[in-house]
Amino acid sequence: MAEILEFFRGKSVLVTGHTGFKGAWLSEWLVRAGARVTGFALPPSTEPALFHALGLEQRMRSLFGDIRDEKALDAAFTAPAPDVVFHLAAQPLVRRSYREPVATFATNVMGTAHVLEAARRVPSVRSIVIVTSDKCYENVGSRAGYRETDSMGGHDPYSASKGAAELVTAAYRRSFFSSDGRVGVASARAGNVIGGGDFSEDRLVPDIVRGVERKTPIAIRNPGSIRPWQHVLDPLFGYLMLARAVFEEPRRFSEGFNFGPEQAELAVGELARRVVERLGHGSLDLSQPDPTAPHEAAVLLLDSTKAKHVLGWVPRLGADETVAYTVEWYRAFIEDRANARTMTERQLASYEARVRESRP
Repeated sequence: MAEILEFFRGKSVLVTGHTGFKGAWLSEWLVRAGARVTGFALPPSTEPALFHALGLEQRMRSLFGDIRDEKALDAAFTAPAPDVVFHLAAQPLVRRSYREPVATFATNVMGTAHVLEAARRVPSVRSIVIVTSDKCYENVGSRAGYRETDSMGGHDPYSASKGAAELVTAAYRRSFFSSDGRVGVASARAGNVIGGGDFSEDRLVPDIVRGVERKTPIAIRNPGSIRPWQHVLDPLFGYLMLARAVFEEPRRFSEGFNFGPEQAELAVGELARRVVERLGHGSLDLSQPDPTAPHEAAVLLLDSTKAKHVLGWVPRLGADETVAYTVEWYRAFIEDRANARTMTERQLASYEARVRESRP
């Protein structure tokens, strides 16, 4: 753990999507490690927002802009002269992609192309990690975890846009970054990430927290669907490991990597039950799945064998610990919003200790 975080000390790091849930956690971790962090993203889309709760606007260089705007993105790359780029900016919601398919493709596909194009114009860039999704794979309903060699695809606009972003990344890697071996480009795919500070619409845990606060039953749309649930810190640590590896050995590590959970087969309804049980408040309505809901895959699992064998990454938080970390964060936040940064730093320190203790 220490060597991973030490690698980022003093490095110039650009994070797109720093105002989102995962982007804010990643930015906080990088600031904690001593990196010089610049963020580029739209303003936070939720109220409250983890980005504001952590006070990140005072502790990093934050630029508001749209990754669909090439000129603005180019300018964001030029000034900080980043060594490492993490691309997380996206339209991240499946249900919204049905309402806004063109905007979803423009953001997730062309936005990725714009980031890679901007990166190849800046000589300082050495390591690029493009974050997509487990939904980038062509889902054929298999209960075997999808591997990095499986086909890209997607039934809905969101999933298809993530598969297309992977194809764009591969094309840029082969066309523009592989000749001299100086710059590495990798992609990272995580599962259904949860954790404190997510306030997005149409996401299970934020919906549960809102239901508890409003004292209303929480309707669960697809309680039987299987998802690879994991705490946000597990894949983020994988992204940090991957960025360092790509920086040091670009030819070897410029590939796609899955960062999924160890305990994957957990139904939506079961996770909801565990969250409510640990919160000690709230009630679930599992009786009436929404018949008008757009298509979502019944089963989606990841195989992370490659990340374990090639990078030495393993998830540190099982399902019970993931729920415990998540509920602990929200409890503290509901009690007093000023607790957000303290709880986030406490959980980062706890996770770092777990990594140190679990090393062979």
